[in-house]
Amino acid sequence: MAKRITIDPITRIEGHLRIDCEIDGGKVKKAWASGQMWRGVEQILLGRDPRDAWSITQRICGVCTTVHAITSVRAIENALDMEIPLNAQYIRNLILTAHAIHDHIVHFYHLSALDWVDVTSALKADPVKTAQLAEGLSSWTGNSRHEFAKVKERLTGFVGTGQLGIFTNGYWGHPAMKLPPEVNLLATTHYLQALEVQRKASKIVAVLGSKSPHIQNIAVGGVSNPIDFDSQSSLTMERLLAVKGWIDELADFVKNVYLVDVAAIGAYYADWTAIGKGVTEYLAVPDLPLDTKGTQFALPGGYIKDGDLATFKAIKSFGDAFFRDGVEESVKHAWYKGGKGALHPFKGETDPDYTDFQDNGKYSWVKSPTFYGKPAQVGPLARVLAMVAAEHAPTVKYVNQTLDTVSSLAKTKVPVAALHSTIGRHAARAVSCAVQVDLLAQQWQMLIDNLAKGDHKTFNRPTFPKGEVTGVGFHEAPRGALSHWVVLKDGKISNYQCVVPTTWNAAPRNENEAIGPYEASLLDTPVADPERPLEVLRTVHSFDPCLACAVHVLDTDQNEVVKVQVL
Repeated sequence: MAKRITIDPITRIEGHLRIDCEIDGGKVKKAWASGQMWRGVEQILLGRDPRDAWSITQRICGVCTTVHAITSVRAIENALDMEIPLNAQYIRNLILTAHAIHDHIVHFYHLSALDWVDVTSALKADPVKTAQLAEGLSSWTGNSRHEFAKVKERLTGFVGTGQLGIFTNGYWGHPAMKLPPEVNLLATTHYLQALEVQRKASKIVAVLGSKSPHIQNIAVGGVSNPIDFDSQSSLTMERLLAVKGWIDELADFVKNVYLVDVAAIGAYYADWTAIGKGVTEYLAVPDLPLDTKGTQFALPGGYIKDGDLATFKAIKSFGDAFFRDGVEESVKHAWYKGGKGALHPFKGETDPDYTDFQDNGKYSWVKSPTFYGKPAQVGPLARVLAMVAAEHAPTVKYVNQTLDTVSSLAKTKVPVAALHSTIGRHAARAVSCAVQVDLLAQQWQMLIDNLAKGDHKTFNRPTFPKGEVTGVGFHEAPRGALSHWVVLKDGKISNYQCVVPTTWNAAPRNENEAIGPYEASLLDTPVADPERPLEVLRTVHSFDPCLACAVHVLDTDQNEVVKVQVL
């Protein structure tokens, strides 16, 4: 007999997500993904000066801040057909890449690892054996038996007091947990070390963006960073050298810890390469522009049909009509007024129409995007597959390296096709992070080289025409393809729509009743204990949901929603 379970809210994510599943015969047979708050940012922007949009949209989320800021200015710049100074491109690229690396490290270790790692099992580990295992996998200096013994002692203290602190409420002892004690101790140690390492990426964002979160240096037309090596109030060589030091520290951790840990854990959970496949239409956009016009990129992007890399079609520029014309959003099963079919974002409407949760009707505040009529999965897996299809050499290198490590540990050949899975999304995110940490160093060097030529320009002044113009800005954010769509009329915003990664992935059923990536990936997921649905959480967490980006709340009666006292 089928059993209905509801997980509300899904924790260790950003925002409010509800997942409902029907479980029959120990597997998920039907699923619903529901965003539980309304995003009203589009309404707030109507009638405003487009130069202010980036500052407002980056408040969509407390985590995904820089990505919305830069995507917003790209949308306005696209509408105005602007060129951006090279220095501004490089500085933006450094901020975006550092932000992505921070996001990936935090996601794996602090938001997802505890789905796979049994912290209490680490108490049974031998620190000496753990060190031998770790030293056989990488040269990370934090892999000493003394470090593992210290962490085990700390864990013993937590358990002894009955207060696990940050490790409270884990699925300890769950039958789906498979790691041996030594691997659990290894991963738990790296969890704690990652808390320190992720700060290096945030420092890069803060130095270049003047603040983190919510950077302050972005402007339509470039960045506001003055470059004057003789002034301490500008972007100096001293600051740039500090940034380079943090880049090197991040590279050490990403390549010798993160990439290795994902491969090691993946080898023990090789059965999860057959779980969580879901939607295999993949969409990724190119990023890290290398020219002033946004026609050359360090990261390629494009669209893949039905998981077949041979079908890859590239998106080649910020103004590419293939992307611009392909996106629509349906509200048939979302809590908005509709009845007009799927709408292109330039004509998008965001008028709330709440009905309560209806299994066969409206059940989410998230809209349903499609690319040429079909749902698409976005995120690191889409990004990595698109880059492999585009024969991006660094990506191919790290994919092969990761799969070789997994194959060696699992003692069986693991193919690229294994990436179409829950565990594959984690592997793809680690590969993406390794590629990005290399590109972070390259972008730093390109900025230095350009400054050495005497080019210190960082800003082109925008000019707003009379009449109506439209623009789309996109960015391959940590969670996937992010796009902002703007209609300007006489220099003011007349329509604004954000189509974010979690909108693509958490989408409810669309106009044609096709299910979105979350719902599709959960089908046939084995669930050992419906009262402790760890397996469901594993697959949902593998997407790194950010419902704060997909949905928001606005009181149209202007009542006080929340009051915060700053001490």
